[in-house]
Formats: sequence, structure tokens, C-alpha cells
Amino acid sequence: MKHIRPIYRLSCCGTPLQLGHRTLVMGVLNVTPDSFSDGGLYFEPRKAIERARALVEAGADIIDIGGESSRPAGPYGKGATVISLKEELDRTIPIIEAIAPQLDVPISIDTTKSEVARQAIDNGATIVNDISALRFDTGMMHLIAETGVAVVLMHMRGTPSTMQQNPVYDDVVSDILDFLRAQIDSARAMGISRSQIVIDPGLGFGKKYAHNIEILARLSDFHTLGYPLLIGASRKQFTAPQSLPHERLPGSISAATWGAIAGVHIIRVHDVAETVQALALSDSVCRMNL
Repeated sequence: MKHIRPIYRLSCCGTPLQLGHRTLVMGVLNVTPDSFSDGGLYFEPRKAIERARALVEAGADIIDIGGESSRPAGPYGKGATVISLKEELDRTIPIIEAIAPQLDVPISIDTTKSEVARQAIDNGATIVNDISALRFDTGMMHLIAETGVAVVLMHMRGTPSTMQQNPVYDDVVSDILDFLRAQIDSARAMGISRSQIVIDPGLGFGKKYAHNIEILARLSDFHTLGYPLLIGASRKQFTAPQSLPHERLPGSISAATWGAIAGVHIIRVHDVAETVQALALSDSVCRMNL
């Protein structure tokens, strides 16, 4: 198999992040009490700050901080609780303020709210990871264009509370490509530059098991859009359907390795050290097949 991974230069508030020479790892830091996998573990600020440092020491290239869970209803209970703007700010901004001067990696804010993103940027975040692809808050596109931060546009059907209610597609990959193409066009029309955009097919967000597997099998199709590609399969149910989230490391590693082979630029994970080790090998093999 010939390995193809386009080279990009992602603009993060004017600071370039080189993508494509190897697979970058985005470490997940959920400062929430109810995330599906690690809710509550890093809710206390001191633990969150320690966790951020540990993720970087383990090899994370980016830290992604989220203060509002997007856990779906179903196997994890009734689904995540919607929180207020103030609560999300209180959870995330003190952590970003504390770690930004200490860590020499980009910080991403995982939010759909423009005010959370703005305060995160003011305190050192240079990437916005928006699971709504800039649809939920009309101010988000203006903010991204104004500040020059990088943005991750992710595909999701509906909202976290509705996304797993019998999702149906004509062709899952074609439908996601159409959605991402439309959101990219809207972002570009608002003044967001090509060099600021990363795309994410949204594994597990409004997809059944078969949809997720088909997306992984056809990851190379997403390169046709001409933007860096991020995936997040870590600990999601489809990686090992009959197991608990903390038991899904083998499946998560498998998805990450396959992503690297398929030319994904960034892999979002909970288990950084293990993923970094696996990707070091898969990237070495891929370089032999350029």
C-alpha cells in the first residue's frame, strides 16, 4: 500500500503548525464530571493541571480542553447535562490560564460557544475544536476570522442529545463530505483562511457501528477536500462494543494506527503514551512506502 499524507501548514494565531510529516497526537483533557470515559477524573483544577503536564510528558503534540460533555444518551445513561456559559467558563479558563505559559504545545478549546472560545484564546488557546462545525453559535465564525486561530470543523447529526436517534445516511462518507464542503464554504466566505481549517468526520457522533467502520475504511476520500484531517475514535463504543470505555485501548490503538496509514494528520486520544508508541512504528512503516 502506497502511503499518502498531504503536507499542510496550519495557522494557529499566526504560529504555524506543520502537519503531515508524522501523525500528531491531540491529548484529551476533559474538565467535566460526566464525560463518557473519564468524567470526574480531572474535574478538580489541580488534577487537571497535573494531567495536562502529564499528557505533554507522554508525547502529546496538542492539548484539547473541554468543559462540557457531549456524551450521548444510551449506554452511558441519559446523556450529558447541558451547562451554562458561566459554568463552562469556570471549568476551562482557569486551567488554560494556568497551563498556557507552562506548556510548549498548542492548546485547543473544545467548545461550541464563541464566548468560551474568545476567553480561551485571550488566555493562550490557538485552536478551537467545534463539534458543531460553527453551526451552534453565530458569533463563532466571526471570532475565528478575527483572531486567526485554527478551527476543527466536525461532522455531527443533530445535537449530542439527539445524534444517536437512528442516524440514517444515503452514503455516509459522501453525505459527510457534502456537509464539510458546505461548512468550509461558509467559513471561507466569512473570512476564515484555508490555512486555519482542519476537518473531522465525527466518528461516533450520529453514526452507527457500520457507519464508523465505513468512515475508517474510506478515510482517504476525505483528502479530496484539500484540508488536514483529524479523527477521534478513542474509547468510543464502536472500537469494542461489548466492553467498558476504559477497556477499549486495543480498539482505540487499532483505529489510530489505521488512521496513520490512511494519512490522518491528527489523532485525538485519551491514552497518549500508548498511542504515541504505536504511531511511532506505523509512521516509520509509512515512510518506507512514500
